[in-house]
Amino acid sequence: MKRDAAAEPAPPTAPGAAGPGSRADAERGARRDDRWLDALMNVAFLTLLCGALLRFLINHPDSPRLPWVIGLSAALAVLQLAGPRLTPRLSRTGPRRAELLRFGLSVGCWVVVVLLAPSFAWCAVPLIYTGLRALPERGALALVAVLSTLVVYAEWQLRTGIDPNLFLLPPTVAALATGVFLYMRRQADRLRALVDDLIRTRRELAATERREGTLAERQRLSMEIHDTLAQGLSSQQMLLQAAERTWDSDPATARGHVRTAESIAERSLAEARRFVHDLAPADLAEGGGLAQALRALAGRESDGALRVRVLVDGAPAAPLPARVQSELLRIAQGALANVREHAAASLATITLTHLGDQVLLDVADDGRGFPAAELPAAVSDPAPAAVSGPAPAATMPGAGPRHRGHGIAAMRARAGRLGGVLTIESTPGEGTVVSAAIPLERK
Repeated sequence: MKRDAAAEPAPPTAPGAAGPGSRADAERGARRDDRWLDALMNVAFLTLLCGALLRFLINHPDSPRLPWVIGLSAALAVLQLAGPRLTPRLSRTGPRRAELLRFGLSVGCWVVVVLLAPSFAWCAVPLIYTGLRALPERGALALVAVLSTLVVYAEWQLRTGIDPNLFLLPPTVAALATGVFLYMRRQADRLRALVDDLIRTRRELAATERREGTLAERQRLSMEIHDTLAQGLSSQQMLLQAAERTWDSDPATARGHVRTAESIAERSLAEARRFVHDLAPADLAEGGGLAQALRALAGRESDGALRVRVLVDGAPAAPLPARVQSELLRIAQGALANVREHAAASLATITLTHLGDQVLLDVADDGRGFPAAELPAAVSDPAPAAVSGPAPAATMPGAGPRHRGHGIAAMRARAGRLGGVLTIESTPGEGTVVSAAIPLERK
């Protein structure tokens, strides 16, 4: 089904906002980075653990604490490597608490083994990082303080002389690493908040644009209905009322009015079907361009009381865009409806002028006209930025406010949507001229 550009607005996409595919890729990348970092931490922890155990075996091969040191070292290795797989099976409290349980067991084993063999002190570095990742900020800071204290104690046990670095180096390194980690985590939290805000703003913008598109489409449809079905029904009503008045005195004229009303009804039915099909004017859908469609419109609107003629000045350098042709035809329909209902004119002239960079449409009549003072000063215009001149709320001066009010406003809106202007010039007793000037894009 063919539609105008505004008929079905596409959901907007905010620039730079991640779609579902990009989000899934980002999640997969994050999981891959987590696995890589876990592997690095495992290698670092096992390297430090094996180095400390080897040092203890070399320096204390006959120590009675050796079985305990070896057992605790093995327990630490198992918890580090197999713990992520074992603890969820052993614990029924959920993966989060299972991970904390594994980490608590690792810290407990490390504390005992450091008290037995101070050379295991630097295995605290991976444990500190794991604690910073797993614990809340205050709990992580308390853990870092405890582990740093134990490292200082272990280094004091291994001292060979008085060295201030024994007391300064471990807490300084721990404080520096902790500060950098917490800073990066807070930055990540801020970035995550910004991304969430961007996503929320994107959704709100999409919803707003959908609402605006819906309102614009409703307005466009109301103007389409006004310029086709409503005008056809109005003409039929006028013709049938005239036929009723002359039915007894002049049956032939009355039957002529009825036949004309029947023709208008047939044409309105074609417009309705075309409206449902693709919202394009039926005259344009038949081919022949705008000039031919205007001539067909003039032929339908001409009768014994009103004669409508069409003049074409110049030729377009390129075929007019379909949207321009449709809007100009609707403007002509609306102007002729006003002439028939309010002007009491005997002649109306539609002039289509091609000027290269713009196209002009003038609808002039020789009716009663009206003074400029009868035009209201201002109304709410659907396209105020593109419309100049007065903007009357009524279809024509003198029209009742209860049932009128859309004709000229709709014509102005149509011209404004194309970047053009619609002007009205009228003098009492000399008729009215409705002019639409539409700019054309140069190719």
